[in-house]
Amino acid sequence: MDDIRKLKALQLDALREVANIGAGHAATALSQMTGHTIMISVPQINIAALEDIPNQVGADEEPVAAVLMKILGDLTGLALLIFPQATALRVAGLMMKRESVATLGEIEQSALREAGNILSAAYLNALSEFMGMILLPSPPTLAIDMSDAVMSSTFVEMARGAEYVFCVETEFHLKELNESLRGFFLLMPDIGSLTAMLRAIRVG
Repeated sequence: MDDIRKLKALQLDALREVANIGAGHAATALSQMTGHTIMISVPQINIAALEDIPNQVGADEEPVAAVLMKILGDLTGLALLIFPQATALRVAGLMMKRESVATLGEIEQSALREAGNILSAAYLNALSEFMGMILLPSPPTLAIDMSDAVMSSTFVEMARGAEYVFCVETEFHLKELNESLRGFFLLMPDIGSLTAMLRAIRVG
């Protein structure tokens, strides 16, 4: 699997386009649920070693909210949607149709899980269509902690030997409020699924 980080720009562009399709579907669903026009874009996608991920998503001691799902079906692995603290509070407030929220209590966490479920399912559905395979997300779980703690405990413990992560930077644009937020969608296929993905994206 040493060649995973040597994917051609064309191949990464293909994956980014797939992610943008998923983002479009998620934006429509979130806009309907929140009553705000939300645009979602994918400015970049990259492949990182597992140990480098905390640095990708924020400072080691930055609190984050992470929505975790197992991937079942033709491909297996893990999907993780990470919101920095400010984004998590804003997204929870939007989902609850509130001006703002100050803490992530039980109701706010439920709203975040729902937002993460919508986003992750949209990304996985787009990837499923692109690859012609069935990808089924499990019900979401939520972890709130410092970024390095979330990655080492919740994520790595379940990684089962996977080494590389597809990191999809995700930007949320709240049109009426002239506001932008960011998050990260992480896809960690197991070894067999990673091989199948690499075959599917050999587009040039």
